This record gives sequence, C-alpha cells and structure tokens, in this order.
Amino acid sequence: MAVELEGGCRVSTMHEGDPHVFGSLKIWNQIGRAGGAQAISMRILEFGPGTSPGLRNRESDEVIYVLEGDCTVCIDGVGYDVSPESGVYLRPGQTLSVKNPGPDFVRVVSSQCPEETFEITNESVAPASVQPSPIVKLSDRRALPTADRWYRVLVDDEIGSEQVTQFVGSIPPGRAPDHFHEYEEVLFILRGEGRMWAGDTNTPIGPGSCIYLPKRQVHCVENTGAGELRLLGVFYPAGSPAVRYEAADQR
Repeated sequence: MAVELEGGCRVSTMHEGDPHVFGSLKIWNQIGRAGGAQAISMRILEFGPGTSPGLRNRESDEVIYVLEGDCTVCIDGVGYDVSPESGVYLRPGQTLSVKNPGPDFVRVVSSQCPEETFEITNESVAPASVQPSPIVKLSDRRALPTADRWYRVLVDDEIGSEQVTQFVGSIPPGRAPDHFHEYEEVLFILRGEGRMWAGDTNTPIGPGSCIYLPKRQVHCVENTGAGELRLLGVFYPAGSPAVRYEAADQR
C-alpha cells in the first residue's frame, strides 16, 4: 500500500494497484494528478513479446528509462535498438511503439511533463524530420560529482527537451542533510536499500520504489545498506540535479 509522508510526499511500489491492459501491454500509473502531483507523472510499462500498439502524447514531453529487456523502440516510424540502462526522449506529438523479440517482458519507467492522458493508436506515422537521436545510454554519459555522490544526466536540453531533466544518481551509505528543490520530482529506486525522509516522517525504500516529491518539500534519501543506492530521477521544470537548498533556507 502506498505510504503518504509529510507535505504530500508519496511512496509506492512499481506494481501497486491493478494495471491497465492493452493486449500484451500493461501500464501501472503510480504517480500523477490523481495522487496529488501537480504536473509530473510516473508510469511502469511492461511490453510483452511482439509489437505494441502506439502510445501518443499531444503536448507533453515524455522521458523513458529501460529497466529490463532488449527491444526496438519506434518513434514516428523510425526504429532504434535499445538496451537496459538507456534513456528515451519522446517529443510532444510523437508516437511510440515497442518491438519486443521476446520471450520476456520489456519493462520501462515513463514520466510525462506535464502529465496528460495518452492515446492508444494503431495509425501509421510518417518518419519524422532529422533530429538528434532520442536514445541516450547511461554508460555514454559522464559522471558528475556533487559532494560525496555522483549523477549522470540522460535527457535535458542537449537531447532536445527544455521542460524536463532525467538523470541517474548514486548515493553512498549514510544520510545527507535535509534539503529541498524548486521543482517537482519523481524518483525510482534502481538498486540498494534505504529510507525516504520527508520532514520528520520516513518509510523504507528499495528496488522498485516509486517516490513523488512536491516542489519545496524538505526531504532526504538515506542509504541504509553497505553498498550503493542508485536511483532514477526526473524533475520538472528542467534544471540541474546538483542544485538544492538546505532545509534552513526554506521560507
């Protein structure tokens, strides 16, 4: 069951609740306006073997992170071979489908900024004009240090998005000072164990935890394990993951 923390912070698991099913595609909506978010969302999508129906946004930027499975991602009819630990940027108005050679699921985390209702479509789409590749491999991005941590930015204005930033961050054992941001943020725990703190409230987190952080909510991710805690983060509006404000600065 989802846990509500101070200030509207919310923590759930990736398969919490009943999924929406469209043939071999399953979608779990974990974060969105229905749960108190203002603009950002987080969905877990599982694509079964074969070719999925098309998913289209009208006006939002969408960023996707591949958790499991090799596949071909088709964006407006152009195919890209994609492997785990890759980010995908979907521009407003574009249509996405996934070709999964099987036999296992392809599992991804998706965030829309701002959140909107997506469409399922079987319409054919003409190839888009030439644009920067929408696929970014984590291994190709430089690790940027911040205090005793690092982060790697996957999707930002370099890829073409001026609204949203997607990154992967590493947190060592221990707890950093409480802080807040001037943006709305979602986190997905990729590996490790810890606790999510919002003000004086907290709850355990681990692989598959989905976290919503309202703008200016004082919070901290604590790594309670002996090794790395790694997370996927998406925030809106766009900016730098290194920018944060100490709790004492909040007005």
